Amino acid sequence: MPETLPADSVGLVTPHTRRFDTPLKLDCGRTLPGFELIYETYGTLNPARDNAILICHALSGDHHAAGYHAMSDRKPGWWDTAIGPGKPLDTDRFFVVAPNNLGGCKGSTGPNTPNPETGRLYGADFPIVTVRDWVRSQALLADVLGIEQWAAVVGGSLGGMQVMQWAIDLPERLRHAVVIAAAPRLSAQNIAFNEVARQAIMSDPDFHQGHFYEHDTVPRRGLMLARMLGHITYLSDEALRDKFGRELREGRINFGFDVEFQVESYLRYQGQSFVDRFDANTYLLMTKALDYFDPATERGQDLASVFRDALARFLVISFTTDWRFSPQRSHEIVRALLDADRKVSYAEIESQQGHDAFLLNIPQYMSVLGTYMRRVARECAQ
Repeated sequence: MPETLPADSVGLVTPHTRRFDTPLKLDCGRTLPGFELIYETYGTLNPARDNAILICHALSGDHHAAGYHAMSDRKPGWWDTAIGPGKPLDTDRFFVVAPNNLGGCKGSTGPNTPNPETGRLYGADFPIVTVRDWVRSQALLADVLGIEQWAAVVGGSLGGMQVMQWAIDLPERLRHAVVIAAAPRLSAQNIAFNEVARQAIMSDPDFHQGHFYEHDTVPRRGLMLARMLGHITYLSDEALRDKFGRELREGRINFGFDVEFQVESYLRYQGQSFVDRFDANTYLLMTKALDYFDPATERGQDLASVFRDALARFLVISFTTDWRFSPQRSHEIVRALLDADRKVSYAEIESQQGHDAFLLNIPQYMSVLGTYMRRVARECAQ
């Protein structure tokens, strides 16, 4: 809880909600008759309306990317390290928009919001959504905000996939695409991790085929296990070793199955706290969106061909110890962009933190991102 707000914070922020009554046809074949998106904004849209930045969040993220909702908040938004006055996404220069994805659980229409056809919460009846569906919904939000073209669309991990989809589907609506710690499609190993997480949730006796709200319960054990599994993959072996090693909580082995090692205690805490803030059905949807993302599949796995229609200039960033979306996966993106004769800058950041490095205040990372974004800012309203 801050006693005073840092000078480089966007300060206290209030989310906004926008209702869309136009039906949205989804890739799965179903149509949402209407939907809501919750979002936050930081900074001011300039008269030319050309300084807007779209932030796309990752699997467990949401619209609260920077600042605080109240002075009693324990933590700021999930990317407060990068968004604020004087930070890489400088809110003295940019108008930053951060929406919660469709299917999310923090205010946008999703499994935990009412189904207008039944009057009950959607639960498992909420349709499967894709990265392309999110881009469509975000474009509608841009329309109502009066933003014809983003100065940049920025995102890490699953957010980076949304950035690529924006550049592919709506090339004239963004000038820069910042893709951080992402991949052009999931590996079989990554899909396997997601499937184990989903099975942990769906096999929980409290899951009730996704309609657990009607039973006044949540699949706590399954969601906790899914988060614990995911969290392991977000960190590097070095990060876990440096933080915990083989440290014992009580300084001795007890020859039992309760928590003995500190890393076990840490994972259980991460899993339990996640249950209190996230929705099991949303977790299922987000992991499926990850699995399905594969923009090159429609062109015979020719990623360069897909990028050939893109007009944006790209910045691609990876982290050395990210084994979930390793630097080699970013190299695939960069290689395809170069083969497509697109303009791209690439940085590989030395980091011990694994995949989660894209959320952290790593000096080299912030320097690269800040340098690039200052160039984007200079282009605005020239």
